[in-house]
Amino acid sequence: MIKVQNYADHAKELKNAVPTEPVLFLKPPSAYVKEGSPIVVPLYTSNLHHEVELGVVIGKGGNAISQTSAMEHVAGYALCLDMTARDIQDECKSKGLPWTLAKAFNTSCPVSDFIPKERIPDPSNVKLWLKVNDQLKQSGSTSQMIFSIPYLISYISDFITLEEGDLILTGTPKGVSAVQEHDELQAGIEDVVTISFRVQRQNQ
Repeated sequence: MIKVQNYADHAKELKNAVPTEPVLFLKPPSAYVKEGSPIVVPLYTSNLHHEVELGVVIGKGGNAISQTSAMEHVAGYALCLDMTARDIQDECKSKGLPWTLAKAFNTSCPVSDFIPKERIPDPSNVKLWLKVNDQLKQSGSTSQMIFSIPYLISYISDFITLEEGDLILTGTPKGVSAVQEHDELQAGIEDVVTISFRVQRQNQ
C-alpha cells in the first residue's frame, strides 16, 4: 500500500509545508484490517490519530504510466483509514528518520470492502467523513486534493512499478484527532459505503 500527503488544510493543521510534489510512504500487508476486527494501539504510542482516505485499487499494473491512460489501470476503490502514531511521527521528523513505526504497524490501515469503479464515476469529487463516538471529526471532498488521481498514478509508477491489487491512499482532509481505547470510529463515502471499527490497546 502506498500513501500520499495530498490535502493543503491537513498539512497546515500539522504545521507542515504544503507539498509541491507527492510525499510517499508504504504500509505492509499486515497493516490491513477489515470490519469485525479492532484497531490495535501499539504500546509505544500515546497519541494515535485517525485519517480517512479514498483508496484507489490498481487493476492493471505498469510503470511510467501516463496521466492520460492512468484511469485505465484503476479497478475500483476502497474507503480506508490511515492510523498514525502522531507522537512517533513527530519524533521521527525531528530526527530525520523514516516514519515506519508511526505508519506501518499492525492494523494501521482499516479498509472497506472493494468498491467497483462504476460506483464512483467521479473520484475527483467524492465526499468523505469520519466520526468518533458519533461526533463528526473529518468532512471533506477529494475535490480538495492537491494532486489528482491520474497524476498520482503516473508519478508513483515512475518510481515504483504498480501491480494488480496495489492500493494507493490518496490523502486525508483536515480534522484529524487522537483516539482512545474503546472509541468507535465510523467513516463513510457519501452515498457509497460506511465502515465502523473499535479501538483497543495492545496487551502488555
